Amino acid sequence: MRAMILAAGLGKRMQPLTANIPKPLLKVGGKTLIEHQIERLKAGGVTGVVINHFYLGGMIEEHLRDGSRLGIEISYSREPIRLETAGGIIKSLPKLKDDSFIVVNADVWTDFDFSALEPLDGKGRLAHLVLVKNAEHNPHGDFYIDEQGRVHEDHEARDERLTFSGISVMHKNLFKDMPIQPRSVVPLLQEAMQQDKVSGEIYGGKWIDVGTPERLQEVNAQSNGSANSPQELAS
Repeated sequence: MRAMILAAGLGKRMQPLTANIPKPLLKVGGKTLIEHQIERLKAGGVTGVVINHFYLGGMIEEHLRDGSRLGIEISYSREPIRLETAGGIIKSLPKLKDDSFIVVNADVWTDFDFSALEPLDGKGRLAHLVLVKNAEHNPHGDFYIDEQGRVHEDHEARDERLTFSGISVMHKNLFKDMPIQPRSVVPLLQEAMQQDKVSGEIYGGKWIDVGTPERLQEVNAQSNGSANSPQELAS
């Protein structure tokens, strides 16, 4: 499967580190977040990556180029306006080529094994979500996974809900006949969940949503064994 890395965010929560650099190019252990992500995808057997971008996206292209330095094919989907998650994926479908594909947020720090993800049939399953235990910044979680491995947004199961990791497999049929326009993927997943067409798994390994300077410092501390200053992280 190919993979799409969602990298079109503004990085507002990461200010001031993202004043002059897009969040995917912030560094952990001397290497950018998005390079770490690409290396994990490559290790999982992914041969091609599509990266969408908006804010300072030219810097991402200049840094990664065609991916030959990393041993993987990289193409880009440039967004003149922010298309949000679903809109960005819909615009990228021709570049993704396969019927189903991995989707991952650029700012996720994880040791997840992407080779464990499998293609979807596009009929009984339109999406497969990787869920993790709830972090302090999302204590009530997002979704509930039932005994059959199907994912639902069950508000009554509040104590059993888990957090969506930002790692998934999606099938192009989830976006069938939809135009390229700003649109979130969440309502599409919610509709598919109502039809019992979203499966899931729980991952218990390393996972951090690197959404703030403090969490970036946490990741660097884990990587280097010592915390760095925000200035060092952005350099």
